Amino acid sequence: MSNALGLTRQADALPQSLAELLRESAVRTADKGQPDDEALEQLRRSGILAAAISAEHGGSGGDATVVNRIVEQLARVNPSAAIIAFQHFAVSMRIVEWGTPAQKALLLPALAAGDLLAASAWSELGVGAAKKKVNTTASRLPGAKWLLNGAKSFTTSAGIADVYLVLAQTSAVVDSESSYGSAGQSFFLVPAGNPGLVPERPLDLIGMRGSATGFVTLRDCELADHDRLGPEGHGSVIMAGVRETGATLGAVSVGIAQSLLDIAAVHIGKGDPARRLANRYRLADLATQVAAARALVAQAGRRASADPGLTTLHSKLFASAVAEHVGGEVGRMLGSAGFLADHELNRLVADARAISHMGPANDLCKELISASWSE
Repeated sequence: MSNALGLTRQADALPQSLAELLRESAVRTADKGQPDDEALEQLRRSGILAAAISAEHGGSGGDATVVNRIVEQLARVNPSAAIIAFQHFAVSMRIVEWGTPAQKALLLPALAAGDLLAASAWSELGVGAAKKKVNTTASRLPGAKWLLNGAKSFTTSAGIADVYLVLAQTSAVVDSESSYGSAGQSFFLVPAGNPGLVPERPLDLIGMRGSATGFVTLRDCELADHDRLGPEGHGSVIMAGVRETGATLGAVSVGIAQSLLDIAAVHIGKGDPARRLANRYRLADLATQVAAARALVAQAGRRASADPGLTTLHSKLFASAVAEHVGGEVGRMLGSAGFLADHELNRLVADARAISHMGPANDLCKELISASWSE
């Protein structure tokens, strides 16, 4: 796709048939508020989910730059699918980094093939974005086993994932210097087939309505010790390392912002000459901001800055703010034409808003960035 301003960009990381299916799915899921089984199955079989896994384990060996590029292109056509894929990549990368040889051999080939879809289950109601204390507990049982009890909120892919990375308190809360999580927390890989894991139906969200975001309850969920990911009590260390990888939710925001530019690029050819010229100037400013956000996301993916983790935080914070700003400005450019309930603009604006609440939430990003100044 192209136009006189050169603003639009093809979803060139995606097969055309998949891009079209996901674009159509975004409209359906926005209406129904439920995940699209057909689109998810095609995503699983596309080979895209192998991006964050090494060739040794059946993946394509991509780094954070590749992951961010794929996520942006998914978000261009279907932000909900982009979030589902991003969480899959995130869990895959945690297993690559922290998994035992047995865990890698068992899970990574299936994750790469799309036979398994992964989800993160970290958040809980009332515990705060920093997760300094979680109410989900993991108690030791005889025979090298654990018993998990608790409830996770706003879990993307709830009910459609095959394996969940669950954060639980394995010992007394220890006040640590970490700004994210605390000592005494551990991660567990819980298969969806475990009878103690009960996903609930998706929440009726304003945005990301196809992301299957909902609650997951753990009721006497029994696991073996080999289901624990990483050393016991290392939850905060694993969480802190997430941003060091360079994979960033900012890529989702850039994809959404680009779609909003595409809408505006079609609209600016309408109206009287004076208004068209004014809109071209406004759109040029917006395109510059999106280009800056894309560049920051790319820098995060390359991990080439003095502090890669800090750059990842900046990229998420900046790109999400840009996407929301672009949505508002494009809405003003469209005027009443964009004030219809079923206009694509409004779906994208709602999706853009959702990113600021996703972990690490934007306020937590600001806290972590400001904390670096005193280190």
